[in-house]
Amino acid sequence: MTLRRAGRSLLARIGCDCPLCGARVAGARLCAGCESDIAGSMVDPAVPRCPRCALRLRHGHCAACLAGAPPFSRCVAAFDYEPPADILVHMLKSGLRLSMAPVLAGMMARACARQGLVLPAGAVLVPVPAGRASLRRRGMNPAAEIARALAGELDIPLARAVLARRRETPRQATLDRRARRRAAQGLYVCREPLAGRHAVLVDDVMTTGSTVRAAAQALIAGGAQDVTVLVAARTPGGAP
Repeated sequence: MTLRRAGRSLLARIGCDCPLCGARVAGARLCAGCESDIAGSMVDPAVPRCPRCALRLRHGHCAACLAGAPPFSRCVAAFDYEPPADILVHMLKSGLRLSMAPVLAGMMARACARQGLVLPAGAVLVPVPAGRASLRRRGMNPAAEIARALAGELDIPLARAVLARRRETPRQATLDRRARRRAAQGLYVCREPLAGRHAVLVDDVMTTGSTVRAAAQALIAGGAQDVTVLVAARTPGGAP
């Protein structure tokens, strides 16, 4: 048994409270009822989704992906970024509860299993890097914290320093969709050659998709053969 699996096995036996309803559970996770409630729509055949970017659709196809295929082959999200599930991300990002990172990572790993995602040998996890202002404000990068826990869940190595930012940008929350796309263009650079490996890009929330598009483009430019995006949450109204 690897150290990651041993640590995960130990964590699964520690009692804690469900972050949403407070029910007693074993391990860093939601209770079965809460997770079923918030994650069920991701695999509900009655809820159409874009097979490429996981955008929840009202009907038809994702116009943005049809107009210009993103530089990643697939996106898997654990849940939609809406109440009550969005509080899980806020606990990590705003409440600075680092214990939420393994909760979100566990949900993401189970979402991958439910959606039949099979990653090839040699795949590597790459978190989206945070800006300096965000790191000063929070003292940590939420995407990197999730990716660290996810590496144990999926038993895939974490390549934390592969991506870097070329410049600083305004906070995403202050920008509209068009401004987000402009700000993200050419934002990232791949600092280590990936030599044909499969890159698994990890972020907390996917909204317009501008961030993961720019990050995936940098990974492809750095030699990645393919990119899969894993996010904790997908904004229902976002359009990549």
